[in-house]
Amino acid sequence: MRAENFTSETGFILLGLTDHRKQQILLFVVFLTIYLLTVWGNLLIIILVHIDAQLHTPMYFFLSHLAGMEIVYVTSTLPQTLADLWAGNGVLSTTRCMLQGFSGLSMGSTECLLLGVMAYDRYLAICNPLRYASAMDRKHQHLLAASCWIIGCFFSMINVVCIFRHSFCGPNHINHFVCELHFLLDLACDDTKLTKAILNGLAAFIALVPFLVILCSYSFILYSVFQMHSAAGWRKAFTTCGSHLVVVTLFYGPIISIYIIPQLTSDPDRGKQIAVLYIVVTPLLNPLIYTLRNKEVHKALGKVLNRSSIEEKP
Repeated sequence: MRAENFTSETGFILLGLTDHRKQQILLFVVFLTIYLLTVWGNLLIIILVHIDAQLHTPMYFFLSHLAGMEIVYVTSTLPQTLADLWAGNGVLSTTRCMLQGFSGLSMGSTECLLLGVMAYDRYLAICNPLRYASAMDRKHQHLLAASCWIIGCFFSMINVVCIFRHSFCGPNHINHFVCELHFLLDLACDDTKLTKAILNGLAAFIALVPFLVILCSYSFILYSVFQMHSAAGWRKAFTTCGSHLVVVTLFYGPIISIYIIPQLTSDPDRGKQIAVLYIVVTPLLNPLIYTLRNKEVHKALGKVLNRSSIEEKP
């Protein structure tokens, strides 16, 4: 059917996770609690890294950027989801859908790149300790972090331009609780084969290149660890790398589940159910993973709490 036979829509309707009112209220309470804890937890990491001199290292510098990215990510998605759950429906203008999709994709791409940079940082620290100070000085830290943000935003901008050059037709319903850009191509009036090919190629690049960096980095790390004859060295290596590996697994798990593993089910809600993991759950777990078993962060938090208690005393 020709594109001109359709009527372009001025907005999109998000079907959400459920249409049952009681479940919507329950999800509103749960998501609001998770959102507040996520912002508080990641903000705490940023504050601790900023004020404690012992945390002024490349690893914690990149961790603070990861925490900042998580705050921006959940703030670009969850408040709108909360408003939709409270109202009982989700209606987005084309502009708001574009902005939400751009923000979410930018932060997801930035996180992907940051995880690769953090793996490279661990590789240098363990496998090339003599070069570590010069290779990860303040100039290179800022350059790597800025590159992640810029490339992530640029990648998202290309997606926005490619997708919104198409016109959209009714029905304008999106079976999701956020406006993810790749869902919009199914609503386009005209041929999207070229656009899908371009976007899939870019997505493969932005996901696989950092993933290969992570795999190579940890392959060298494991080789170096196996050469160690010190139990203390083993513990230190696995302590510094364990948290990062868990976060990498949480990040790439949903990606593999959605895009790489063949679709073994025809459940139309599968995509948005998996999206709950990387949009809602993972940003909350990241600060917990990096702090629960981290003695340096515990010491920094203890200093802040002790300082606060002393200041409160008359």
